[in-house]
Amino acid sequence: MSRSLDEANRELSRIRDMPYGLARTQAAERQVRLVEAEGPDRARAYALSVLLESMVWGGEVERSYLPFTQLVRWYDEHPEQFDDADRYAMFWSFKWMVGHLGEFPTVPAAQIEATLDDMERRYALAGLGRDAVAYARFAWAARRGAEDVEEAYRTWVATPRDDYSQCEVCDPGDRASHLFATGRLAEGVRLVEETLATGATCATEPADMLSHLALAHLDLGHRAEAARAHRRAVAALADATGEMAGARGRRVVLLGRAGAVARLVRAVEQDERLLLEAETPRARLEWLLGVVAGTAALLPAHADAAVRLTRVPAATVADLHGWAVGEAEALAAAFDLRDGGTALTTRLAEARATRPLDEPLELDVVALPGASARPVVDATGAGSDDGPDGAGADGDEPLLARAERLLADGSTEEAARAFVAASTAAEEAGLLVDAGYAAAEAARCAQVLGDDDTAAGLYAHAVARLHAGGAEPVQVVPVLVAWAPAAAAAGALPPYLEAVDAVRAALDADDTDGAPDPAGQALADRRRTERRRALADVDDAAARALATLGGDARTQDAVDRAVRAGEAYASVGAVADAAHAFWLAGRVLDTAGRTEDALHHLETAVEGFGLARDRRTRAQAADDLVALLRRTGQDARAEEVLEALTR
Repeated sequence: MSRSLDEANRELSRIRDMPYGLARTQAAERQVRLVEAEGPDRARAYALSVLLESMVWGGEVERSYLPFTQLVRWYDEHPEQFDDADRYAMFWSFKWMVGHLGEFPTVPAAQIEATLDDMERRYALAGLGRDAVAYARFAWAARRGAEDVEEAYRTWVATPRDDYSQCEVCDPGDRASHLFATGRLAEGVRLVEETLATGATCATEPADMLSHLALAHLDLGHRAEAARAHRRAVAALADATGEMAGARGRRVVLLGRAGAVARLVRAVEQDERLLLEAETPRARLEWLLGVVAGTAALLPAHADAAVRLTRVPAATVADLHGWAVGEAEALAAAFDLRDGGTALTTRLAEARATRPLDEPLELDVVALPGASARPVVDATGAGSDDGPDGAGADGDEPLLARAERLLADGSTEEAARAFVAASTAAEEAGLLVDAGYAAAEAARCAQVLGDDDTAAGLYAHAVARLHAGGAEPVQVVPVLVAWAPAAAAAGALPPYLEAVDAVRAALDADDTDGAPDPAGQALADRRRTERRRALADVDDAAARALATLGGDARTQDAVDRAVRAGEAYASVGAVADAAHAFWLAGRVLDTAGRTEDALHHLETAVEGFGLARDRRTRAQAADDLVALLRRTGQDARAEEVLEALTR
């Protein structure tokens, strides 16, 4: 029995609510097959649009051209089957196709231009605005370094916005990118800063424009502004959608020019996958160009700096530079051959010529409490003027209150300095627990700003003060949980794990049994639940930190801690947290090639998220489960999982 239109649309809408990834894409493919085989025809446009959107944003751009052509053909043959929403989605998809086809050097220029012409013709026939077409023509000209790019830019900027224009934050971001690329740095900086002031965000912004802004400030000699924009860019990258290969590459360029050897190496190690594969060949080339430029700035002074990569044959910065140059040369040549120019070969030559700043750039948000380091300045060049008496720059306002006010106002860097000053003042007054919590708040500020090195040091300082002040183990756990990602990112896991295991031992030794009366027993039960929850939290945090390292011994330790956390969460009724822990164990085991164990934990995670009614995270976990089932030839089980997601 075929489904009704409402039933089909309901299942398709559930897929649209899923996060982008393999599970969503394969669920959409399944729906397209069902509609084509059983109907209803009125659902076909929606089904193809959902599949197309899933592929474009799920990292399968190359495959998306097929559902796009099917959608356009269906529209040409049966326009009566499209409602207003279907038509809008079909016309919008031309923007994706024209933009993404150019990302593949194997797609002929003639095909891209024909698709662009078809887009312009269809928009005109439908009476739509011209902004999307004008932008697409500019983007194609800019991508291949065409002689008429400036004319195309002026035409686009002068074209009124309409319903098919890109979002209001991407628009100025792309304009600024062109200004920076053509040397109009001050104009680009002004445009970006005006846009940032609005607070507008989207899937890729402000991370992309901030990465451009940091390099522009560096070129203009604005060192403090460059450091601030860099920190904001790193923080924004954590919330961006997609690979963001270009922005990540610009991050590496700044780190190389800044002389931040260890940070650059970690950045490349963390994004090693992009060296070999990305959503598109052009995205991979953008990342490679960033790596070439960043490592070039470190040569020859840091040629022998160690690099720990698992899939690329490079043991030093010099090795990495040479390998990246070779890979980028091949890709740049392929694009230039297709585009009929030398734009990318020229960019590669410029990347290889990158040199460091005359003096290293200070990237730390703030110095550790009591550290004798040069002061960190804000973008105006002013340092902290907090005195040792506990009063801040605003007269009698207590340092801690000032820090909290600055944080609430969005002045995160200034708040970090105020928290450090508050920590120092508290320690001088003998209030070690207060000093520890203030240092932890400063660490969190540094973490938000992408300065994991500083954050890791501040968290270590905070935990030491909390212990010295006699804080209860359960009070230390939230700081340990917050410390975990910074410790992993900064390559500082040994002191972190030592602190974790010390707190675990203290929690295990906490005996709350044997209460003599019902009231006392109730208190003991609450303490026991609190202790189990704290143990789960600290195990989960340590497991996630360990999972970033790899290696057989670390893998087993990560799995053991994650499973222990999952069981502890389950024992206190935290079903969603337990599912997260088992999901982590499954991913780690899958990476290690331990298929059966991985399947068990991934299935447990998917079931747990279902019990917790967390449909979105359930779909993300199902993404990993379906991928593993497909790889091991268990297609029937994979189909069952996909079917369950849309019920």
